[in-house]
Amino acid sequence: MKRVITYGTFDLLHYGHINLLRRARQLGDYLIVGLSTDEFNWNEKQKKCYFSYEKRKQLLEAIRYVDLVIPEENWEQKRTDVKEYHVDTFVMGDDWKGKFDFLKEEGCEVVYLPRTPEISSSQIKEDLYTKENKNAV
Repeated sequence: MKRVITYGTFDLLHYGHINLLRRARQLGDYLIVGLSTDEFNWNEKQKKCYFSYEKRKQLLEAIRYVDLVIPEENWEQKRTDVKEYHVDTFVMGDDWKGKFDFLKEEGCEVVYLPRTPEISSSQIKEDLYTKENKNAV
């Protein structure tokens, strides 16, 4: 069985996330998603999530491409996750290109997939904020 892992916050789940998960799953037989915890998002990424970790986890678990959701609590755990879960392929969006090549030392293939260009959670948040401010005037 070929195991694939990817990581992310997956807040405001949208079709770009689904595209990434679908393409990641196509690279193997079993997809593990490392889901950033609320604490990790706030303390390390300075990101406040709209949905809690538990809600985001429920959403991911409902997606047919996802086999297992694990908490991502720090940047360093990727190396240990690759070993612990016997991962064959590590997948991230191409905005992270080169950042995780060190996982090749663990015998893991590293793949950077192109993002869905016209959508992102950050863009959704920005659009909603802009619309809200226009309506307030």
